[in-house]
Amino acid sequence: MKKTLLATLAAGLVAVLAACGGGESATEKTLRVGTLSDAPPNIYVENGNYTGFDNELLKAIAAKQNLKLEFASTDFSSLLGQVANNQFDIASSAIAQTDERKKNVDFSSPYNFEVMSIQTKDGSPITEEKALAGKRVAVIQATVGDKWLTSTVPDAQAVRFPGYAPALAALKSGAVDAYILDQAIAETNVKESTDAKLKVVKSFTTDVPHGFAVKKGNSELLTKINEGLKQVIADGTWVKLHEKFLPTAPVPDQFKA
Repeated sequence: MKKTLLATLAAGLVAVLAACGGGESATEKTLRVGTLSDAPPNIYVENGNYTGFDNELLKAIAAKQNLKLEFASTDFSSLLGQVANNQFDIASSAIAQTDERKKNVDFSSPYNFEVMSIQTKDGSPITEEKALAGKRVAVIQATVGDKWLTSTVPDAQAVRFPGYAPALAALKSGAVDAYILDQAIAETNVKESTDAKLKVVKSFTTDVPHGFAVKKGNSELLTKINEGLKQVIADGTWVKLHEKFLPTAPVPDQFKA
């Protein structure tokens, strides 16, 4: 009888401690950040360091809020699922905040907006979206580019890839006729491609915001990210990072110091 009573009391105490915050808080634990390694200038690896606009912005936010980060690479197509199942605490990957994605994760306040491009090899006859009809077009699976292509040019053949590097390789090899992706990444492809000459055919601005993703219900972490974002906007860090990584993109008024 005593053993049963003691066991019941112990279980109750554990429950009370948990309810009072017995677990590690966001500032006490090292937060696992899921990102990509192959999509400059937003998210990429350089000299073994995860960098790019999105990752450097998240580092600046973490410094303001005393958060410890640990980055790891994954495929974009599985990133949000890995946040939802606790494999990562944060997703950092120029993620467009769509209604569909909001069903599975929570997003931070917007820290940028989606600007998409149509990219081809130099010499391609494709000049705008209507010319994509009947063509093989690379998209990153489950991205805004994927949705845009299937809704805007339903006669195009969407060729879906889990990440940016294989999609770019397919464009260079001629396995696809065009590639729909973020403008900043498309411009970097043009500058850095040495084995094929590429061009940006057309760019278009969307009203879809980018956000850092966390597990649904993780309000403590979300609050810290949002507060840190306010701080790095207010002190001009956001603009400095934007000028460094995305110098040709316009700066929305809400991000100016």
